[in-house]
Amino acid sequence: MSATDTAVDAAPARSFVGRLRSIFGGSVGNLVEWYDWYAYSAFALYFAKAFFPKGDQTAQLLQAAGIFAVGFVMRPIGAWLMGVYADRRGRKAALTLSMLMMCAGSLLIALTPSHARIGAAAPAILLIARLIQGLSLGGEYGASATYLSEMASRRHRGFWSSWQYVTLIMGQLAALAVLIVLQRTMTQADLEAWGWRIPFAIGGALALTGLWLRRNIAETAAFEKVQAAGTKGGLAALLAHPREAAIVVGLTMGGTLAFYAFTTYMQKFLTNTAGFSKSAATEISAASLIVYMLLQPLVGLLSDKIGRRPVLTAFGVLGTLCTVPILTALSHTRDPLVAFALITAALAIVSGYTAINAVVKAELFPAHVRALGVALPYALANSLFGGTAEYVALWFKQAGREPYFYWYVAGGVAVSLVVYALMRDTRDHSRIIED
Repeated sequence: MSATDTAVDAAPARSFVGRLRSIFGGSVGNLVEWYDWYAYSAFALYFAKAFFPKGDQTAQLLQAAGIFAVGFVMRPIGAWLMGVYADRRGRKAALTLSMLMMCAGSLLIALTPSHARIGAAAPAILLIARLIQGLSLGGEYGASATYLSEMASRRHRGFWSSWQYVTLIMGQLAALAVLIVLQRTMTQADLEAWGWRIPFAIGGALALTGLWLRRNIAETAAFEKVQAAGTKGGLAALLAHPREAAIVVGLTMGGTLAFYAFTTYMQKFLTNTAGFSKSAATEISAASLIVYMLLQPLVGLLSDKIGRRPVLTAFGVLGTLCTVPILTALSHTRDPLVAFALITAALAIVSGYTAINAVVKAELFPAHVRALGVALPYALANSLFGGTAEYVALWFKQAGREPYFYWYVAGGVAVSLVVYALMRDTRDHSRIIED
């Protein structure tokens, strides 16, 4: 353990118990944020008709996916504003503010009347709610990735930072769990009429719990050191690190494409392409996500042992070679077990990116621009590629060229593979250690 880590551990607020409490508080808040974000995708099959009554199911889902993608447009803006805020006011302050904004967006969706009652104002309000949530999540990623990476000790930084995606997946699973319960206790007609509002109301209530947890977490030693030194961050300071910012964009491109293809879009793919029922698609997705969630800390721990770059490279190679065969096989299977196995295999590959992407990005930047450096380039790449993944997939399907999407995802992973091959291993060249 380095002298820096020893000093950090010696501080009362940075004791093992104190550090664990702070990591838990930051992680649980992250879970609530992502539950609110993914509830939209999980319940789009039911509320799309309420906001977009015209057209067939694919057309309605395409419009709902359009607003899902537009929400990502705000993520770079949120990443910029909240990243600067986190670097100047603290990681804790930024995490608290992002939670308040996500709560507001969820409650707005829960209370918005349908198109039948207020016409075009309904999708307009839905859009506003998603823009607010996009701002929130744009700041959440950078602040939470930075917080967990700085709070963790050097030897286990990959392991502890992987909990960002553990709780992210938990949020998605929680949204799917609510959906499964409602599917089994309500009729489809009731779900489409008003039942889809329940998860958003739950999200607003959970956000209050997350807010309370985040008010009691400790600030990181790295930020306190920057604050004491009076070092200024901001966009101008970030521009002094163009190579690192470009690496974040490049390593994110393929990872976010694959992640959204095999998580948020998969439920719709199983229903709209493979022909599974809505309930079966939900259960298959949930089962595969449980395995995926359990893999994250294991892959994070592996990166602490062998380095970050070998893990990223394994994802790049396997993702490039296996994406098209897996999606092609999924499109033709009617067996739930086969579908589960294929999705789980794909997510095991994607774990090579998701488990460690946060710590890799955090290790690239000095503390005074770390939150902004992690958040802004990531949000730009995520908006361009992750946020549009569903829309691109449905657009190709509507055009009768669905397999083009499979190649699109594989191509994105191949581009990121080039970045992984050329970058230094951040485990051994970490700016967090220098702090």
